[in-house]
Formats: sequence, C-alpha cells, structure tokens
Amino acid sequence: MAHLKFLDQPPRFLFFTGKGGVGKTSLACASAITLADAGRRVLLVSTDPASNVGQVFGMTIGNQITAISAVPGLAALEIDPQAAAQIYRDRIVNPVRGVLPDTVIKGIEEQLSGACTTEIAAFDEFTALLVDSTLTSDFDHIIFDTAPTGHTIRLLQLPGAWSDFLEEGKGDASCLGPLAGLEKQRVQYKAAVDALADSQRTRLVLVARAQQTTLREVARTHEELTLIGLINQYLVVNGVLPLSEATQDDLAAAIFQREQKTLATMPDILKSLPCDRIALKPFNLVGLAALRQLLSDELPAAGGSNLTHQAIPFPDLSDLIDDIAKDGCGLIMLMGKGGVGKTTLAAAIAVNLAHRGLPVHLTTSDPAAHLSETLSGAMDNLQVDRIDPQVETERYRQRILQTKGAHLDAQGKALLEEDLRSPCTEEIAVFQAFSRIIREAGKKFVVMDTAPTGHTLLLLDATGAYHREVIKQMDSQSIVRFTTPMMQLQNPKQTKMLLVTLAETTPVLEAAGLQHDLRRAGIEPWAWIVNNSIAATTVQSPLLCQRARNELADIKTVSTLHAKRYAVVPLLKEEPVGIEKLLALSVDNRSANAH
Repeated sequence: MAHLKFLDQPPRFLFFTGKGGVGKTSLACASAITLADAGRRVLLVSTDPASNVGQVFGMTIGNQITAISAVPGLAALEIDPQAAAQIYRDRIVNPVRGVLPDTVIKGIEEQLSGACTTEIAAFDEFTALLVDSTLTSDFDHIIFDTAPTGHTIRLLQLPGAWSDFLEEGKGDASCLGPLAGLEKQRVQYKAAVDALADSQRTRLVLVARAQQTTLREVARTHEELTLIGLINQYLVVNGVLPLSEATQDDLAAAIFQREQKTLATMPDILKSLPCDRIALKPFNLVGLAALRQLLSDELPAAGGSNLTHQAIPFPDLSDLIDDIAKDGCGLIMLMGKGGVGKTTLAAAIAVNLAHRGLPVHLTTSDPAAHLSETLSGAMDNLQVDRIDPQVETERYRQRILQTKGAHLDAQGKALLEEDLRSPCTEEIAVFQAFSRIIREAGKKFVVMDTAPTGHTLLLLDATGAYHREVIKQMDSQSIVRFTTPMMQLQNPKQTKMLLVTLAETTPVLEAAGLQHDLRRAGIEPWAWIVNNSIAATTVQSPLLCQRARNELADIKTVSTLHAKRYAVVPLLKEEPVGIEKLLALSVDNRSANAH
C-alpha cells in the first residue's frame, strides 16, 4: 500500500468532494476498506445520487446502517438525496395544499425542485451523523462520499430569520425557500457546521483529475470552503496515466505529456495543499479486489501486451452536423457538467457550419473557455463573443439589491445577498444575457456552449406567484425576452439541445439527470454526444485497450436507453485548438482515425 497523505492520521470525519466522474465514491470506498483493514470501526455514508456504494460492494445497503460482511469493522449507509428532498418538499407544501391556489403551489414546488434543495435535504439527513449521537458512537471514523458546497454551508450559517423573511414576502428566494422548513433544527445545524470547521475532527479531500477544467473547479471549491473556515483540506489527483503506458502507444504518450504539463501548471492555491496522485487503473472499480488495488502502487497486469483495440465506427459528429445544417438556421445549445468538453464541441460545430457557408454566431459563458484561443484565428461567416458570468451576475445582483433590497433591514439584506450567491442566480443572469442573442437564431445559427437547466428555465417561466415575483424584479424589456425564449426552446424546429457526456458511469447518470430536468420544462434533448472516447480510437497500450472495452457498456446505455440520436467523438492526441483541428474533429472520424 502506498503511503497516502490524505489517510495519514485521519480525524473522525472524512469528506470526499469533487465533480462527477472524478472517482469520489471509489476513493471513499477504498479509504473505508483501508481503515477497516487497519482495525478501525468505519461508517461509510453516501449522499451522492450518482454513486451506488451498494453496487460497488455487491450488496443492498439503503437508508439504514448495514454491516459489510466481507470487511470486518465496516458498515455503510446510503442516503437517497432525491427521496430526502421529496420528504422535505412534502413537509413544506402539504400544510398549504388546498389552502393556496394550485398555481401558487406549483410555484413553490418548482422553487423546491433545484439542486440547492436536494443538497440541503441531504445535509438535513446527515447532520445527525456529524453531531455526536448514539447512532454513530460505535464508529472511529465516518467517511462521507460527498461534501456540502460552500453555498449550502453559508445558507445554514445565516441568522434564524428565514421564515419571517419569506412569510413577509421580502425575498422571492430561489434557495432560501428550502430553509423555511428547517427552523427546528437550527441548534443541530450549528453543531454540524462547527464540526465541519473543526480541523481536529474533519478533513476534506478534494478529488480531481489531471485536467485543467477539474483542477480549476477544485481550486474554486478550495477557496469557497476556506472562506467559511473549512481549512483542513487535502488534494487527490485521481486517474493519472502511468509513465509505463506512455512508451507503448502514441495516444498514451500524448495523454501522459498533457497530464504532466497540467499538473506542473496547476493553480498556485492548490500547490500548497498536501497532495496524492493515484494511478489510472485498467479495471472498473467494483468489488473488494478492485477497491483494494485502487490505493496500491502496484500496477496490475493488463491482459497481454500484444493486444490492439481497433476503433469502433460509432455514429459521428459529422452526421449530427449534416442534420443540423439542413435547417439553414436555428439555436444550438450544448449542455453538460463541467469538464466534458462542451466548449470545444460548440466551437467544432460552429466552425463546421461556417465552413459550409452558413452564417454562425458562437457564444460562450464558460469563464475557462478562451474561445479565441480554441479557434486561434478568424473565418468567414463566423461571429464569436463571450458572456462574462461574473459581470452579468454582479449586474443582476446589484439590480435586485437596488429594487428588492432597497427597503430591507440589515438582516433582510444579508439573507437576500446570500440567496443571490446561489448557482441559480448565475444561470438566470447569464440566460438574460444569452436571451439578447437568441432572437438572431431566426436568420442564422446561434451556437451556445452552456444552456440553463430545466429547473432554472421553469423558475423563469412558470406562472406561480413566486415566479411572477421574479418577473417583477426585471425591467419590462426582460419579460418579453423571457417568455419568448422559453417557447423557442420548447420548439424542436427552432432549438436543438445537445447533451455532452463521457463514456463513464457517473457522467452518463448526470447527463440523464439533466435530460429529466429539461423534460420537466417541456424541452426534449435532440441528441447526445459522448466525448473523448478511447473506444472510438485505435490503441495498443494494454491499459487503454482495457478502458476502451469498459466504455462499451456506457455507450450502449446512452444509445439504447437515453438518446434519440447520438455521436461519439474520439479522444485525440492533441487538443483540438485552431480552426483546422476543429474542422477535423467534426469530419468523419472513421477515416480520420486511420491517420
């Protein structure tokens, strides 16, 4: 077993946090096994809707503490955040059903359907585990496979005036709403937040991959949690390609160099953290044998070194673009979690359409996008711009503080300001900026590299009292822009929503969640794109060959269960930067792979 800093003299509580698909659940499970094998009594708690700890251990766990029979000293508990959120919504909504008009009830329910509610409800469930109780007194360590965000923790630290604030109609809060039902637990929350901030009791493990996007994301999380006093943080970079693979294969060599360069230039604030690197493994992390190998230094033998994986001819990005181009104009929106490559794919689609002589406006709200660098050149028929989310969000916040906040006391202002720090606020502000551009899609192609979630769209569009209040906060011009874009987004002739994912279990589950969210808003995704696929390339590296085979099940899930149409984009040796490489990405890669 390698000496791992993040497991060195661990405190009672260990939290694993990071984007979907970086390996939080696997690392949490492997850490729990390691500590239990060392003779500690360990409780493993999952609050991640995309994780399935039970599946990893090959047994049913569910919402009660269950001993893992194969690992003495280890027990597990799965909190289902969706079920927790539903119980939580019922607690708030049931007392007013039949009392308030249906439109108002609908508005409240939508307000409580966002990610913030789910996270608060999950936190509600695990506060009992953080506050010393008879429930957990038998355990030396409690390992959580997700940590609450800084936004959630700040909400829980707010003064105990949520209910008054909402009842008096001072705030039409997108995220404070969920807090209305929590007054009774205030004392317990304070104790739980204190436990999180106590570095003697709690360690946060930030999990990333050796990719710029996930490291930037982790740097943001690090800063956000540090600001609220959660300072005991460790960094784990998971899935790093070993040098031994880089000698066997051109693609492996290119990935190795790219990862090493990314790690050498990671954000400075992360360089100061204790850091471990975990090597990429060829196998799926299911079952005890696999989990015990995850934290080991030894590289397992891959099945023979003379194997070659031949690229599989999946449906191609060029096929999707052919279909898009037929319409001559329209709105193309890409959606997906961070780190799946939305910006590159948006640029590739835009460049390909412009190359065909079609007028295109490409716009991004991704602060990490640097579209001009990705394109590194101009071309006919292509107009490019960037919406700065920070600028747009600040403008939106100031407008609401000046209108809604003008008559509030200091405490009311503090509550409103926290609500405006919510992730929903940024989505609403950016969408307002986008909606100025959307109207152009009647006469040209408008390609956007991030779309708002269904929850945000419903917040903007629903007819309940809550939403009418949101609309009151906008100037009269904005309202026109809001109702018409929603109708346009729901019209498949005018708008094509593309969901971007990777051929890995968690990103596919997350994309399916986004699809469900959009369908609630009456928007049917047009296609899925599976990006950075090894199965769509030819490789010799034994480790990459095995990973290519592992991808097939996830691609099959996308093509048979989730997507009406789909395309698979291969993992490339070089980042697709520049117009020529972006064009190459969107031509038929069945022939491109031969080169």
